[in-house]
Amino acid sequence: MSNLCRDDFDSGPKHVFSIEDGLWLGNLTAAIDLSFLKKNKINYILTVDSCPLPEIILELRNIHIKYIQVTDMDGEDLLSHFDSAYEFIKNGQENSSVLVHCYFGISRSTSIITAYIMKKYQISFDDAFQRVKNKNSAALPNVGFQAQLILYQILGWKIDKNNMQFKLFRLKIAARKVKKVKILPQDCIDVIKGDPSLVSARPDPKVYRCRKCRRIVALQSNLLPHYSNENLSWKDSKWSSDYSGSQLCSDTIFVEPMSWMSVSQSESGKINCPKCRSKLGSYSWTMGCQCQCGAKISPAFYFVPSKIDYSGFLQNVQATV
Repeated sequence: MSNLCRDDFDSGPKHVFSIEDGLWLGNLTAAIDLSFLKKNKINYILTVDSCPLPEIILELRNIHIKYIQVTDMDGEDLLSHFDSAYEFIKNGQENSSVLVHCYFGISRSTSIITAYIMKKYQISFDDAFQRVKNKNSAALPNVGFQAQLILYQILGWKIDKNNMQFKLFRLKIAARKVKKVKILPQDCIDVIKGDPSLVSARPDPKVYRCRKCRRIVALQSNLLPHYSNENLSWKDSKWSSDYSGSQLCSDTIFVEPMSWMSVSQSESGKINCPKCRSKLGSYSWTMGCQCQCGAKISPAFYFVPSKIDYSGFLQNVQATV
């Protein structure tokens, strides 16, 4: 997909709207209209599309371009780009004018500008989107992007990689990509967490150990909690709040994927202790797992409770890898 180009595309009539001073929303035709760019002093272009702008635009010396390669599909990750897009647009507005565009100027570009306005004015998704809608009545992020914008609001208009809801979101994105290409792509490698056996300056107070050899296999912060008979979804806002309670299920221990598990090269398999090789559980990126309580978790990386002990972390004793 990265080898595609726009040089031979007919993008149709120009559609472009001034959202606020120095900020424009448009389609591809607007982005390649040199007279329009010059007239409105647009020196910053943010492209959100499946392929970049034509060479005639990319080679312009006075144009700063940011390219986000995303298709207009519900399962695409636009959320992870909101912070960097904000900085680009902010810089562009401070120095000249900015055009944010996708192919049609309806979904992806609207999502980016809505996220920018949310963060700039510290307002809700509904309020920010209405501002955009007032300028372009056709503006409409797809339902997946709308859910991501709502999560961005919950996160306080900045990406928090330690937030449980964001973790679940990234795992779902990774699972979709694994389903397509059968291995974990490099752009999703962030979902694989580090080896918890390595002693850190501020370790978790509780850890999970292999019952047979006592090797640390997970930290408390690696746990992916779920409620009895309730499917785990990244769209559920309670995972961004205090979700502790007696209703949390302990029938199966679901965790984040970790580097010692070696789960990036196949869709599913066993999880064995890296020290004694005892089977601790299993994983599946695409099929997930149904807990005994009835909850469906997907993707799933889980330990069988009888194979694991939950204990305190001894800071003065280095774990054996």
